[in-house]
Amino acid sequence: MSFPGKMAAQVIGGGLFHKPATLMYPAEKATMPLGFRGKLSFWPERCVFCKLCMKDCPSEAIQINKLGEKRYEAIVNLGRCLFCGQCVQSCNKDALEMTTNYELAVGQSGSLTVNIGRDQAEGGFEAVCEDEDLPAPERAAAAAKAAQ
Repeated sequence: MSFPGKMAAQVIGGGLFHKPATLMYPAEKATMPLGFRGKLSFWPERCVFCKLCMKDCPSEAIQINKLGEKRYEAIVNLGRCLFCGQCVQSCNKDALEMTTNYELAVGQSGSLTVNIGRDQAEGGFEAVCEDEDLPAPERAAAAAKAAQ
């Protein structure tokens, strides 16, 4: 049986000489391990519009739309997505990938539906909000500048 004084010394002394188990988030960002299933990335140039990802999604969170001749977009409802990776596994052309982006908090539920096929940059994607009621980033920046 341990004595209270001995236990207190173990608790206090153990905490002083070990590195903390937590990070100072958001000042320090955690590095995600290989194979982490975060936000989806879509490569429209690889897509052949087979829609296997839509058929295999257990929560019906992904929708692939044809924009034109060999031009597609992926709309994902992040509120419904389970981040299971089934859509990535079912894609034969590797048009979908799971990223390490885990910061998915939003202020309004309408902004959880994102278009990951529009304005995609090399090596990643830019999520574009599909909710018409929300201001565009340019309008929000202009409103903030005007308010000053």
